[in-house]
Amino acid sequence: MAKYITECKLNFFQSKKAGKIAVVTMDNGQFPNIPNTWGVEALESLNKVLDIVEKDKDVKGWFLTGKPFIFNVGADIMSADPNAKREDALTIGAMGHAAFKRILNLPYPTLAAYNGATMGGGVEVGLYHKYRTISKSPGGCDHYALPECFLGLVPGWGGTQLVTKLCGPEIAIELVISNPLNMNKMINSIKALEMGLADRMFAPAEFVDESLALLERIIAGEEKIERKAVDPKMSDELYQKTKAMIVGRVHSGALAPYRALELIKGAGVWSLDEGFQKENEALADMITSDQFKCGLYSFDLTQRRAKKLPGRPPKEVKGNKIAKIGVIGAGLMASQMALLFAQRYQCPVVMKDIKQEFVDKGLAYCKDQLAKSAKKGKLSAADARWIGEDLISGTITYEPFGDCDFVIEAVFEEIGIKQKVFGELEAACKPECMFLTNTSSLDVAEMGKFLKDPSRVVGFHFFNPIAMMPLVEIIKTDKTSDVVLATAFDIAKKIRKTPVLVANAPGFLVNRVLTAMSDGIFRVLDEGADFLQTDMAIHEMGFPMSPFTLTALVGPAISLHVLETLNKAWPDRFKVNEGLKNLVAKGKKAILILTDKGIAVDPEILAGWPQGNKKFTDDEIRQRVLERIAVEVDIILKEGVVASPKDVDTGVIMGAGWPLFMGGITPYLDQKGISKKVTGSDFHPNGFLAIEK
Repeated sequence: MAKYITECKLNFFQSKKAGKIAVVTMDNGQFPNIPNTWGVEALESLNKVLDIVEKDKDVKGWFLTGKPFIFNVGADIMSADPNAKREDALTIGAMGHAAFKRILNLPYPTLAAYNGATMGGGVEVGLYHKYRTISKSPGGCDHYALPECFLGLVPGWGGTQLVTKLCGPEIAIELVISNPLNMNKMINSIKALEMGLADRMFAPAEFVDESLALLERIIAGEEKIERKAVDPKMSDELYQKTKAMIVGRVHSGALAPYRALELIKGAGVWSLDEGFQKENEALADMITSDQFKCGLYSFDLTQRRAKKLPGRPPKEVKGNKIAKIGVIGAGLMASQMALLFAQRYQCPVVMKDIKQEFVDKGLAYCKDQLAKSAKKGKLSAADARWIGEDLISGTITYEPFGDCDFVIEAVFEEIGIKQKVFGELEAACKPECMFLTNTSSLDVAEMGKFLKDPSRVVGFHFFNPIAMMPLVEIIKTDKTSDVVLATAFDIAKKIRKTPVLVANAPGFLVNRVLTAMSDGIFRVLDEGADFLQTDMAIHEMGFPMSPFTLTALVGPAISLHVLETLNKAWPDRFKVNEGLKNLVAKGKKAILILTDKGIAVDPEILAGWPQGNKKFTDDEIRQRVLERIAVEVDIILKEGVVASPKDVDTGVIMGAGWPLFMGGITPYLDQKGISKKVTGSDFHPNGFLAIEK
């Protein structure tokens, strides 16, 4: 893989009112697809520029920005050495702090102009400046984040210290801990300005000129930046509240957020130099941990490998052009699809349902979501109206589907209904129109077997909520044509989802792994394990939610449906659990309930769940469940449901939110010795950090 080094390019601007200004642009020479990053060479480039600027006594100001659309997205993670020693990490941490601190010590006004995507060390270098501007969303700095905790690290170049001192501990906790633990949530320029991370916001078209003009006025004494006084000290109440939040999200599974909390707390009392040294030590501890190694592997999967679209037919196979899209259904899932397609393709999208009231409800949902996005600055009010009123439409007939390029169905999970829908679509649509199904577990080939041309059918399984979950499972049947398959991958790329190619097997990939996990849990419960103990034992591994919370979110009826589907295929491995059947029969929505004494198992469910008398330790519960997952993953790979363990991990990370610090699941199973115990060998015999360059 080619290495693109970000250089700091120096120019001087002679201002009539402010004098000589050093204008520094970070640029790796790759426009615009490869973002600016910090590596050893980039930091050396910055130091060389600072050597020149510090010696020039005529310089009156410093201005730092990035190449078009990109400020800087932080450390070059893909160049990180997974086998780095502690002293190496200490050196890298100190090098970044030292270079950036030279900007802090410049004796005149300094301004960082966040002109585009800004993450990690990009955020941090800006914090060393006396002033910061940010390009207005949408179209400017739409992605601003300190994502290190998401990767099993902590911000290592000043983030925990400088954000706390600038904006206070509440903002630092949100940016450094809460957002990364919330599916790596990023903020936009409007939110960054509101939080105090930037002093001014300008429109993208005039951003650099307006930012430079602001610096000129500051140097000339024509404008002052006022900021509210901030107390950087963290109260005990905030500390305990944040710790409880971390426990609720990752329990003891992840080390990084706990370490970040201590750094933010310390920022209230430490000097900058003390805080920077503490960051160096924390970074060194994290970089040498198994969790960072898993995080590095996960980052490679989700940020680099996924972009290559593994599984897509060769580039010579051109996908169909898409100018109009149809959606069958107008419920929540269908409405989310319609909204996403309209926003990404900016072409007409028509939804169909059996009643006008259903259609109206779906259209209202889309307009409401667009209005909320406009209010948050994610798109303009004019674009929100255009998409909601002009692009998305509804119908109760098939008449508007005649010129659709693809149609996706999101109707009830029953094979006969889906076959009927596809038959009606074949009569209504042009011959080249593709038919996609969002089924979560049904046989995709069976849906299209009565069509004259079953080659136009492909599975395209979203995960709920669509806006948050980045995965799409693309299911190929033995009839799916290469053009249809290529187009499905192109659709996923266009709507900014990560596709994983999956064989047409019951449960596909993610639901099959999740159901194997549930099967393992149900089996220990049947033998006598305590419900609350089991729920907590699994959650404490670091999963985004406990098993019973996930069951409540998905819905017990859907969980039972998937389990029954898999039971038909493999009755020896997937047992239809009597307790779950009773839960669904009684119309219950969850296993756990909230009582005056706290969370408890619903007594009706407990009474209807046959159990033995065996007692388990937490470790025994985890071992049994992980072994069950390992068995299923091994079979999935041997059956060719997906091509490699990397596909399994991509699936569970991006479709189920499993943590990056576990590497999805297969590295974790290897590290714990479970893979070898269950299957006879590791899923990654040569080590999972043999990253393809």
